[in-house]
Amino acid sequence: MKVSKEQMAENRERILDAAAQLFREKGFDGIGVADLMKSAGLTHGGFYGHFASKDELMAQASGRALERLQSAWAAIAREATERGQDPLAAIETAYLSPRHRDAPGQGCLLAALGGDAARQGTAVRQAVTEGVRAQVEGLATLAPVRTKAARRQRALADYASLVGAMVLARAVDDEALSNEILHATAVSLRLPEPASR
Repeated sequence: MKVSKEQMAENRERILDAAAQLFREKGFDGIGVADLMKSAGLTHGGFYGHFASKDELMAQASGRALERLQSAWAAIAREATERGQDPLAAIETAYLSPRHRDAPGQGCLLAALGGDAARQGTAVRQAVTEGVRAQVEGLATLAPVRTKAARRQRALADYASLVGAMVLARAVDDEALSNEILHATAVSLRLPEPASR
């Protein structure tokens, strides 16, 4: 039975969504195509009708995860602004939460796969690079500093702090220490900007 174009597109979306979640949970090498397709409710044989290789899927799933995070951050910023709150602080609070720490499959791709992505091929690295650029640009628009260069620098530093804190918080096996890492990072991100020299 032939599958319609609409069904093919829907199946592709299911594969991408499943892959984006499972790669963050298990790592790029932690799940094979057969199990990934099973998780999406599809047969292994249908994979190559959608993607030329697992590497192509990894790149597209990485891009999908980063786009979703950017959309989530935009929504958090919008809601905070509507409530008269600091949108950057709202993003940082959501990111540095135990909820995010405890659900890597739903969270930040870089906190889950940053080290692994660095060892992947060109397509994955390009998807990650594009996603990081978009995240940094989004954060820069919210940075409470005056110049464009200072906003970009602040966004880069904040993003690196967020990702690094989440990696450390997930790596330790002591929940109190993990919570302390998240809290200390949140406090450090709220420090005022140093005076210009």
